Amino acid sequence: MTLQFFFHNINIMKLIVGFGNPEKEYENTRHNVGFKVVDYINKEYGGNFGLDEKSSSEISEVKINGKKVLLAKPQTFVNKSGEAVIKLVKSCKLKAENLIVIHDDLDIPFGKTKISFGRSSAGHKGVESVIRALKTNKFNRLRVGTFNQQIVKIRKIKDKRKRLNEMNKFVISPFSSSEKPKLNNLVKKALEKITPLL
Repeated sequence: MTLQFFFHNINIMKLIVGFGNPEKEYENTRHNVGFKVVDYINKEYGGNFGLDEKSSSEISEVKINGKKVLLAKPQTFVNKSGEAVIKLVKSCKLKAENLIVIHDDLDIPFGKTKISFGRSSAGHKGVESVIRALKTNKFNRLRVGTFNQQIVKIRKIKDKRKRLNEMNKFVISPFSSSEKPKLNNLVKKALEKITPLL
């Protein structure tokens, strides 16, 4: 499956990109919540993911509310998501405003989601990567909350290196046993937030 095939045959109106790390060990971690949301959208709307080597992404075409949407899961790891996103945006011939990025957010409580447009990355390396690649922050982001009390403790660590190390461990750790039952509802909420943007 190639992007050339897609764009010679259909007119993509929106691009939804979920962040995540591609290797199996990261599948159920907090950093991969973007992948989870995109997988849910794909299932709900009968899409079929395939690897597109040109964009280093798994991509799927779906129709939502009668509009053609391309779903993408970059295989570049979260912190280098911009490398895939710029290729996708150019191939789709889309303006940045037609891009929706879905990612984990440590400033939003678990169970909550928030739409942002034209905001800074707030330290999220994946978002930084996309802003640098596109040379603009004028795109929509669905921020999926992963904050919990563990983050409060981590932020109190005085040693900067240790604090950063613990933060990195947190984002690639699995959801807790109390969070897992609520994940499906969180993913559904995410789709509800995205739909009005399409």
